Amino acid sequence: MSANIVVLGAGVSGLTTALLLARDGKHNVTIVAKHMPGDYDIEYASPWAGANYLPVAKPGSPSETYERNTWPELERIARDLPEAGVHFQDTVIYRRAKDAGTDVANWFAELIKEDAWFKDVVPNFRVLPKNELPEGMDGATAFTSVCMNTAIYLPWLASQCLKHGAQIRRGVLSHISEAAQLHHSGTRADVVVNCTGLSSLKLGGVEDPALYPARGQIVLVRNDLNVMASVSGTDDGPDEATYLMHRAAGGGCVLGGCLQKDNWESQPDPNLAVRIMKRAIELCPDLVPQGKGIEALSVIRHGVGLRPMRHEGIRVEKDRVSGKEGGSVNVVHNYGHGGYGYQTSYGCAQAAVKLVEEVLQTRARL
Repeated sequence: MSANIVVLGAGVSGLTTALLLARDGKHNVTIVAKHMPGDYDIEYASPWAGANYLPVAKPGSPSETYERNTWPELERIARDLPEAGVHFQDTVIYRRAKDAGTDVANWFAELIKEDAWFKDVVPNFRVLPKNELPEGMDGATAFTSVCMNTAIYLPWLASQCLKHGAQIRRGVLSHISEAAQLHHSGTRADVVVNCTGLSSLKLGGVEDPALYPARGQIVLVRNDLNVMASVSGTDDGPDEATYLMHRAAGGGCVLGGCLQKDNWESQPDPNLAVRIMKRAIELCPDLVPQGKGIEALSVIRHGVGLRPMRHEGIRVEKDRVSGKEGGSVNVVHNYGHGGYGYQTSYGCAQAAVKLVEEVLQTRARL
């Protein structure tokens, strides 16, 4: 049954959900968002992401299902659709025993396991022998993953939505019930899908107190690197991290980073940027000519993004929200993806689409 649906938000979660809803002409979809692909704003997390597939979900959790169900689609895109800006990368994850208990090590707890649940999901998973470990590392795993060039991938997602008949328009809402009046058909939407990320903290009708930011800072450089690498922690503080990835199609190399909870600062910290660059070269000396330091890095930009963390984890569920002026709106939420929005994107979108269908079936029986 075809329905009128409004998707709020044009980050990776909103665009992926809209695409699955619109694909094959299934539903009439309008995407409404304050920020669009091509924008760079602290409220818009998706452009600042690496972005990649490095599973961090606990075994048996809903997030494990989301990550597991996302890999086949990302693998297909990397293999068959070069125009999407996604490519395969050899990946190495290093573990240091002394990082145990830090915010970053807890974030990476599953990622750094030698018997991680995803060892049978990603290709070429192996445990590195001791003789392949750099000094200071206590263990490591390697596998094949993917890295997205967000400057290509987000517009590609938007173009796929348009190809399948979705409409995209800008809008700023104070209350989620307003979205029901913004469908491009001019008629009231049957369902609103909320993919507003951290904005759900203040969006009327949602105002979820479980949301909080985890600030990330990166340095995007022109230097090439043929591996994606990450470490369980640093010696510079419990909320600082070391990771490197090479974006597809000339997108540059992303150097990170940090995980600063409840920090809303939008401007790059120059001292942190120096530490990020130094750690990147220490981990991957091939990033610069032999004997060179951070002065040999060609910086494209410094970036800051706010990961939309949620204490209860990702929220994918049905809701019915009362409007400001009476009545109510059927809502399906899909937000709170933290630092793993891309690697859960298709799994979460599939789950959200299933809930939309349940709402529509219930309406049809009334």
